[in-house]
Amino acid sequence: IGLELQPTRLWVMRRIVFGYGPAQVALCALLLGAGAWALGVPPIASAVIGFGLSLSSTPLVLQVLAERGQLKTQYGRGAFGILLFQDLAVLPALALLPMLAPSSATHAASGSWWITLLKLLAVIVAVIGGGRLLLRPALRWIARSRTPEIFTAASLLLVVATAALMHSVGLSMALGAFLAGVLLAESEYRRELETDIEPFKGLLLGLFFIAVGMGIDFAAVAAQPLLAAGLVLGFVALKALVLAGIARGMKIPAGEQPFFIVLLAQGGEFGFVVLQAATQGGVVADAPAALLVAVIALSMLLTPLVLLAVDRWWLPRLSTRGAPRFDEINEPQAAPVIIAGFGRYGQIIGRMLYASGFSATVLEHDAEQVESVRRFGWKVFYGDATRLDLLRSAGAGSARVIVVAVDDVEQSMTIVDLAKEHLPQATLVVRARNVSHYYRLRERGVTLIERETFDAALMSARSVLERLGLQPHVARQQAMRFRRHNVEQLELMAPHLGDINTLIAMSKQGRQQFDALAAQEREEAAKRRGAWYRPRDDSDGGVPSE
Repeated sequence: IGLELQPTRLWVMRRIVFGYGPAQVALCALLLGAGAWALGVPPIASAVIGFGLSLSSTPLVLQVLAERGQLKTQYGRGAFGILLFQDLAVLPALALLPMLAPSSATHAASGSWWITLLKLLAVIVAVIGGGRLLLRPALRWIARSRTPEIFTAASLLLVVATAALMHSVGLSMALGAFLAGVLLAESEYRRELETDIEPFKGLLLGLFFIAVGMGIDFAAVAAQPLLAAGLVLGFVALKALVLAGIARGMKIPAGEQPFFIVLLAQGGEFGFVVLQAATQGGVVADAPAALLVAVIALSMLLTPLVLLAVDRWWLPRLSTRGAPRFDEINEPQAAPVIIAGFGRYGQIIGRMLYASGFSATVLEHDAEQVESVRRFGWKVFYGDATRLDLLRSAGAGSARVIVVAVDDVEQSMTIVDLAKEHLPQATLVVRARNVSHYYRLRERGVTLIERETFDAALMSARSVLERLGLQPHVARQQAMRFRRHNVEQLELMAPHLGDINTLIAMSKQGRQQFDALAAQEREEAAKRRGAWYRPRDDSDGGVPSE
C-alpha cells in the first residue's frame, strides 16, 4: 500500500484524495459514531469506533480491482483515491489515541500524554527524514552488486526494521511497514522493487485473509448472533448511503456505482489496528471491541458474495433503465490502425485517416464520450484499451499502427507497456501530455511522440509573428526551426533527468544558443536580401513593409 503513495500520484489525484476522501471518512465516522453513542457507548469510545468502522480494506479492494482489470476505470480511480486518504488518516489517528486514553493508563505508560506524542512524532520524523537521506544512496550501492536477491533482502530488511521500530514506541508494526513502503515509493528503484515483491503478493495476501478469518471471535458472535448481524447490516448500510452520495458527486457512471459502493462499504484491516490500540489504551472495552472486530471481518468476508450478487442481479436491472447502448467488440476486428481514446485529439487523427481512405478501430472507455461522438455518426467501440484481451479482439495482433490518444498518463503508459510486451509488430504513435510523459515514453523506446499542446502553441506563435510584421513563410520557417531545436534539446537532456541543476543549465544554454542562431540568421538574411524585412510601423496603418 505504501508503494502506491507516490507524491506525484497524490498530486494528480488530489481532488479525490483530499476532497472526497475526507468527506467519506468524516461523514461515515459521524454517522457510525452517532449510532454507537445511541446504543449506549461513551462519547469518546463512540468517536473511535466510528472512525475505525469508516475505514475500508485496501488489500481487498485493490485485489478485486486488479482481478477485474478495473483499476483504471473511473470508479477504480475513485476508490483508490479514497483508500489512499484512509491510509493517510490512520497515522494521526494512532498518534492521537494515547491522548484519549484514561489519565491513569496514560501516565502509567509514559508519564504524560504530550511526552508520548512527542516520542511518536520524533520516531516518525526520524524514519521519514533518515530514509530520505540514507535510502537512495544505500539502494544505489546495493544495486551495483547486480544481485537481485541482495536487493530484495535489503528492501525487506528496511520494512521489518521500520516495523520493529514503530512497535518499540507503541505504534503498530503495520504502520511501520506502511511508512517503509512510502519511503521506497520515492526511490528510482520502485519499479524494480515492485517486480521483486510480486511473487510474495499472492502468498502474503493469502496469509492476510487467513488472519482475517482467525480474527473472528465466534464465541462473541454466537453469544449475540442477532446483534452481530444487525451491526454488520447497519454499519454497511450507513457507509453505503454516504458512498452513494459521494459516487454521484464524483460523477461515476451509473453502471460503475454499485461496485464503488460495495467495495468501500465493508470494514478494513486498519479498523483492527485502531480498535486494538483503543483497547490497549483503555478507550474501548474488551467485549465490544471483540464483537466489532468480528463484525468488520464478517463484512470483509461477505464482500465477494455481494459482488457476485451485483454482477448477477443489480447490473442487469440498471441496463434496462433506458441507459444508452454502446457498440462492443463481439467479434475480432481487422483494421490496420487502432485508436485508443477518441477525445479531441483522437478525433482529428480519425478524421484524417478516414478522409485518406484508411479504416481504424476506435476504442473509448468514457461512456459519455462514446454517446457524444456516436451522435455525429462515428463508430466507436466502448471498452478499456488497458485490457490486453480487448486489444486483441480489436485486431491489435495484426494491426500496423496503434495510436495511443488517451488523456490519462498512467492509462497511456499501461497501453504502451502492453503493446511493447505483447504486440511487437505494431508501431506506436503516442500522444504525450507533457514533457515528463514524453520522457517516460522515450525510456520505453517509443519514438513517434507528439506533445498535445506543442504544435498548437507553435501555430499561435506563427500568428503572433505574422501580426508583428514577419512574412508568413518566414514565420513558418522560424516555427519549424524552433520545433527541431526543441526536440533535439529534449533528447540531449534525457540522460540527465535525475539532475535538476544540470537540466536547468542545459535549458538556459539551449535557449541562448537558439536565440543567437536566430539573430545570426536574421542578420544574414537581411544582408542577402537587402534588408527585405523591418518591424511593423504603426504610422502607416500597421501594414508590413515589403
